[in-house]
Amino acid sequence: MPVQENTPPPWLPLVIIGLIGGFFAGTFGVGGGLVMVPLLLWWTTFDQRRANATSLLAITPASLIGAISFSIGGVFEWFPAIFVALGSVLGAQLGARILSRIPLVPLKWAFITFIVLSSVGLFLEVPTRGGSLEVTAATAPVLLGLGLFMGVGAGLLGIGGGVIATPAIMLFLGGSDVAAKSISLLAMAPGALSGSILHIRHKNAVMRDGLWVALGAVCAAPLGAYSAFALSPRLAAILFGLLTASVAVSLIIRAIREGKN
Repeated sequence: MPVQENTPPPWLPLVIIGLIGGFFAGTFGVGGGLVMVPLLLWWTTFDQRRANATSLLAITPASLIGAISFSIGGVFEWFPAIFVALGSVLGAQLGARILSRIPLVPLKWAFITFIVLSSVGLFLEVPTRGGSLEVTAATAPVLLGLGLFMGVGAGLLGIGGGVIATPAIMLFLGGSDVAAKSISLLAMAPGALSGSILHIRHKNAVMRDGLWVALGAVCAAPLGAYSAFALSPRLAAILFGLLTASVAVSLIIRAIREGKN
């Protein structure tokens, strides 16, 4: 159902929500929707659809500004990000075609298990700091597969790909924490832009709302990127592990509730 815009929400809460989401995007290499969507539901009168759509409008500029901020710090992983982004686009298309034809419950729990294992791995492993992720004949298919996994997971669970991509690059490909975040931010931008265009076309969100949230996000994303460099790799991994653990808990609660209905 298209948005019925009667009384526009105040701009200040939207900007504050964007500031918080942008900081998370820059610090952890995620889209920021993990915090922006709940805040939009709490601080505005938005329903779930409008909150999701409005958050997505801010993710593309936030992720790009965050990636540019990482590049100023000497990390700009554009080449590996291309492979992840291509896989993500294919994964989104694959998910749209097959998810209605296969049992979803085992697939959802498989993704949740992956996120739980990633969270545990982040607590146990100390990631490296520095160095680029080299794209080779061995790593290129893995990056494509990771993007595919991201695309399907995002469509299935409604979560941003950064929660999947960032820990996977650190844990399974040996990428540094800042390199993983740079790849994640760059790879999610095309999909977020495509989704934003669709939301505007179908009137699921109001451009004005998205611009206010995006303004806050692009202002805070560089500060988040700075904090990503300022934090030690160990502390950054622990904090990201806590973030992924909270995501896993919320997904488990949702899956259990859906199973009872």
